[in-house]
Parts: sequence; structure tokens; C-alpha cells
Amino acid sequence: MIYAPHAESGRRVVFVRGLELMARLGIHPHEKAGPQRIVLGVELVVQDDAAPAAVGPDDFRRVVDYARLVETAREVVAAGHVLLVETLAERVALAALADPRVERARVTVEKPDAFPDVGSVGVVVERVRGG
Repeated sequence: MIYAPHAESGRRVVFVRGLELMARLGIHPHEKAGPQRIVLGVELVVQDDAAPAAVGPDDFRRVVDYARLVETAREVVAAGHVLLVETLAERVALAALADPRVERARVTVEKPDAFPDVGSVGVVVERVRGG
């Protein structure tokens, strides 16, 4: 399920899809021995002050910077070994919620190389401001 913008309630969606990173992640000995490839996705529901019927100021300060979102995700992943994909996804979601304009964060962490006969395994978590 993908978030959808909602003009009447003043919300837009900011996303990052397909961010490939090397992560120190997992509970098994071979996972603890070295990093593995993950694919990260982040979707944010963000306050949109120009909605529903206006064009907001063409000013970078009014928007959530998806470049900063990518950098934040990279920093969370690089912070050290995490046992659970759930924990990693939760940390990325909470980091995204640090921006007060972000109301909801949904984070997907996929492990595409976990099984040779499976396209990907992983988890999706959602966190809500104040929730």
C-alpha cells in the first residue's frame, strides 16, 4: 500500500524508492561476518501548506528535502550492526519524523539476496508523529 497525497487535508507525499545500501544486519553468523545488500524505501506524509488550491512559494525551505532523507537513511544504516530488519526500519522512520512537517513515515527494508530462489524478503513499518 502506498500513501496518497490528500489536498483537502493539506498533505503531500515525499518518497525515496530503491535505495541500495550495504548494511550490517542480521542474526545469523554469516550475516554478522560482513555487510549485505538491502533495498530501502521511505514514504512520508508531509504537511502541504499550499493545499488544496494554491501554489506554494518556490522556496526550498518550505519542503522536506529528499536528498537529506537519503543521507539520513544512509547514516542510520551506517551506524552499526543491527540484528533485526524491523529495528533498522523503525530507526529510519523515527529519524524521518524528526522533521516536524512529517506526520507519518513508512519504511520498507528488503533483503534481496537472502534466498537464491526468492526475489526479496523484508519488512514494512509505519510510525506516526506522537504515536
